[in-house]
Amino acid sequence: MKIYVPLDSVAKALGADQVADALAAEAARRGLDVEIIRNGTRGMIWLEPLVEIDRGDGRIGYGPVTPDQAPALLDGTADSLGPVEAIPFFARQTRLTFARCGVIDPLSLAEYEAQGGLAGLRRALQMDAAEIVAEVKDSGLRGRGGAGFPTGIKWETVRSAPGTRKYIVCNADEGDSGTFADRMLMEGDPYSLIEGMVIAGLGTGAERGFVYIRSEYPDAIAVLGAALDHARAAGLLGPDVLGSGRAFELEIRVGAGAYVCGEETSLLNSLEGKRGVVRAKPPLPALEGAFGQPTVVNNVISLATVPVIFEKGAQHYANFGLGRSKGTMPIQIAGNVRYGGLFETAFGMPLGELVNEIGGGTASGRPVKAVQVGGPLGAYFAPAQFDTPFGYEEFDGAGGLIGHAGIVVFDDRADMLKLARFAMEFCAVESCGKCTPCRIGAVRGVETLDRIARGDPAAADLLTDLCETMKIGSLCALGGFTPYPVMSALRLFPDDFATRKEAAE
Repeated sequence: MKIYVPLDSVAKALGADQVADALAAEAARRGLDVEIIRNGTRGMIWLEPLVEIDRGDGRIGYGPVTPDQAPALLDGTADSLGPVEAIPFFARQTRLTFARCGVIDPLSLAEYEAQGGLAGLRRALQMDAAEIVAEVKDSGLRGRGGAGFPTGIKWETVRSAPGTRKYIVCNADEGDSGTFADRMLMEGDPYSLIEGMVIAGLGTGAERGFVYIRSEYPDAIAVLGAALDHARAAGLLGPDVLGSGRAFELEIRVGAGAYVCGEETSLLNSLEGKRGVVRAKPPLPALEGAFGQPTVVNNVISLATVPVIFEKGAQHYANFGLGRSKGTMPIQIAGNVRYGGLFETAFGMPLGELVNEIGGGTASGRPVKAVQVGGPLGAYFAPAQFDTPFGYEEFDGAGGLIGHAGIVVFDDRADMLKLARFAMEFCAVESCGKCTPCRIGAVRGVETLDRIARGDPAAADLLTDLCETMKIGSLCALGGFTPYPVMSALRLFPDDFATRKEAAE
């Protein structure tokens, strides 16, 4: 009997370790031959801890499980969910990047290979650098960290740039509210990230890489660190990658909790041991990045998607999606929602379908009032906009952005003025202080929203002017994107900004 109990941070927070201990103790008491495997999560958070049991005829899911259910689980008398793949939330997904997450032991290279792992790298090792970059270009892969910049063009820039050394940097500083895909991937399928970074090194001429992880992810740091050790021992990293004579090495760098270090140039400063402040561009990191050398800075999901592109072929990946938004996107559904979790699907699904059908509407049962897409700097969408297809250009045309694809749902009790104020306050707290529009503008924004709350009729126009200044004058997206939630709230929910006598909290 094989029993799968997630080691994912969310599952552990909900009691997965206690469930695993209870199952091990009960099996030992009965003298049963049971193998307990700590896998990643399948991404259905409302079912965690989600335990799967394979008695020789396939894996059957149970959840959410509590420790006192251990006897019934071993007896086979506990109520089951049936095969996990048949659960509607999971069955409707197109899993490419997350195909192995929750399926395998995250630290087993043998299981990783049995599920298609390393096939992409072995193919890439038969190609020269230009062919590798061309494959990524043909796939249409765009940066999954928020900007949506074509990955292949960034790689080509680094490949062609002069430099004594080149670097691959993975941005794992996942700081947006309502996002967890990077963490889930690193905890559940770390070899896909490692493989993607090795391929990136082969394509650009880089022989060294760094994974910059936020300190708030101790489990991801531990799992990825152990995976790096196994990868070196197996020859996946080091001076002779899989016997090819080509070198690539990786190390983890841990951040210290600054949200702005999710911005690539601030991240590079922090990685180098400097204060995490934004650099002026140009020069671009692709030309002068880490330690002054040409550097690829890609998000976890971007890099972890590369292996499947090389395993299946660029055209296979490009066949999914909508317009210039190629492939699949791991969408993270959170907030006041019934079925929160990770849902990987091809670009193009309408926002309303994601919220109401996949997410099941609000957990409170009240009407959906607003959905914020793209983290704390993302715009709010009202139900009237729910026909907007999930795609980069489509969201841009609707006044929003996809960002890291986090969706946070609010019901009809949400006060949009207070949420707009939170965006400005967040920017003021997290600003690195390098540029005036962000450093000062966010503070003035909080004050202006407080004036609106107190009934100042001129403050709304002042807020609009201030947001325009921040949008066009800030050095990076922290100050430049803060106007998105503020102005979308003001535009779509004017009643929440109407004259009120009470002071803002």
